[in-house]
Amino acid sequence: MDAKTAALEIMNSAIESADPYRAVRRSINVDGNRMAVFGEEFSLSGKVYLLAFGKAACSMARAVVDLLGERIEEGVIITKYGYAEDCPKLRRLKVIEAGHPVPDENSLLGGKPGLELAEKVEENDVLLVLISGGGSALFLLPERGITLEDKIRTNELLLKSGAKIYEINTVRKHISAVKGGKLAKRVRGRVISLILSDVVGDPLEAIASGPTVKDPTTFGDAFRILKLYGVWEKLPESVKRHIELGLEGKAEETLKEDLPNVHNFIVGSNTLACESALAKAKELGYNALLLTTTLEGEAREIALAVGSIVQEIARYDRPAPKPAVLIAGGEWTVTIEGKAGLGGPNQEFALSIARKIYGLNAVVLAVDTDGTDGPTDAAGGIVDGKTLGLLREAGMDVEEVLRRHDAYHALEKVGALLRTGPTGTNVNSLVVAVIPKGL
Repeated sequence: MDAKTAALEIMNSAIESADPYRAVRRSINVDGNRMAVFGEEFSLSGKVYLLAFGKAACSMARAVVDLLGERIEEGVIITKYGYAEDCPKLRRLKVIEAGHPVPDENSLLGGKPGLELAEKVEENDVLLVLISGGGSALFLLPERGITLEDKIRTNELLLKSGAKIYEINTVRKHISAVKGGKLAKRVRGRVISLILSDVVGDPLEAIASGPTVKDPTTFGDAFRILKLYGVWEKLPESVKRHIELGLEGKAEETLKEDLPNVHNFIVGSNTLACESALAKAKELGYNALLLTTTLEGEAREIALAVGSIVQEIARYDRPAPKPAVLIAGGEWTVTIEGKAGLGGPNQEFALSIARKIYGLNAVVLAVDTDGTDGPTDAAGGIVDGKTLGLLREAGMDVEEVLRRHDAYHALEKVGALLRTGPTGTNVNSLVVAVIPKGL
């Protein structure tokens, strides 16, 4: 098959492997009044409550409903707009769609009943918490005195600052009433969290800002991050005041110890997706290399680094001989200063690497596994050795486009946008580079 078709097949294999429904089903076994999660057994003799939030909330919840059905006493599911189609149809489940990456009023409609649900859980009951990417914005309840508008403004400033996801989550946790283990603090019964990781390296405390996990970060860390990225002086006064109270020891810190009634399990991750992509590439007959599952940095810069390896293979058959496939996973960012165009980190990655692979027999795609890259309808971009020439023929100055962060319109102009639609999962981003034989 041609290189573009191979790249798409490899991508699809990765996304399918991170399917949240399958991830939950393969993790749980129910036998009578006993439930085992990765072999660890729990009693279901009391009531079972369900709280799911994130882009994959509906698929994960559907798996639990298929396993437990009418045992579920009550539940709240919060997911992104357009992602609720896959939600289970059970009368006692409340389904809420809300904004992501920027939270909105509906995020509060999920945060409040979600916390109320947690507080209903008695000592012999079980609260199943299903967490996936996007949970920080979708499951939202600001600390007292902080308005939704102030929270949104803070979120926008952080997203545009170039801060890494774990740094953004450090701040989110310290202005939230549910994140940083604060949700777990409110539950008297057993908490079982099934987590689909969207954070590089899978640190539990960073995924959806760790609502059921102890948190090693402090108000001091949040303050340092806000100062480091030039956000502190732009913050709403209510947010600044709360963090200042925290620094003085006058506001509640995040959870700092393991709670014996709380159990957290990772059921899917970028590592699994990358390993599936690797297997598919080998199945298709390519010499495949998995470079890393922890790739981070500024999208346009790390694209040049990956592009250099593509060049090396195309010209010198090293570090792998052609036909070859390179796979990398992680989370890249875009730092925006001033007015910006339209795009996302994966689109910017694709546009940037198009410069490095110009003239080569190679195809590279960069995709957000949830199907949405930035505030656009595209999942990323797919480029080859001809893309840069086509952009120039269309009168586009790629360097200027990158400076304005307008990758979406540039890639759209030459048919290089990658659209998958909502995938129902979210395990970071993925790069697949296919280098066939011949220059």
